[in-house]
Amino acid sequence: MLVTMQQVLGITMAPAKPAAGSDSAALSSPRKAAAAEPGKRAARKAAAGKTATKASGTAKTARPALVDLIRHHLAQQSEPRSAAETSAALGQAHPERDIKTKGVRVALEGLVAKSQVQRTKQGVSIFYTAPAAPEPTAAAQAEKRPEDASR
Repeated sequence: MLVTMQQVLGITMAPAKPAAGSDSAALSSPRKAAAAEPGKRAARKAAAGKTATKASGTAKTARPALVDLIRHHLAQQSEPRSAAETSAALGQAHPERDIKTKGVRVALEGLVAKSQVQRTKQGVSIFYTAPAAPEPTAAAQAEKRPEDASR
């Protein structure tokens, strides 16, 4: 309908496709400009990450993951620990890391989902423990005592 009106009024239309060199001029919003040049944006992010790593002096891959720290901490404990207790203990053991209670709680729940940590509820409090060592099966016990099996 607009095309018909333009023809009736005698308005000439601009080409449907803009010239190849005018892509950046036609883009008005920053979002569109960033989408038009994804390579530059990725390069900037990579450069920022490299400078942050150089400034801190350590690479992020050099330190253990939070879930590994949590698993190791709970394995050393003889009693169940809350997320707050675990967070405080890890914060003292690793002062160079910014360990927050919410992050520890999320990591603990992820470990519970994978059956790598056990959760118990006492009243309104939730406590976490490392899973108990699996009990030996009958076949494993028979292998330990071959002299008993031959009798």
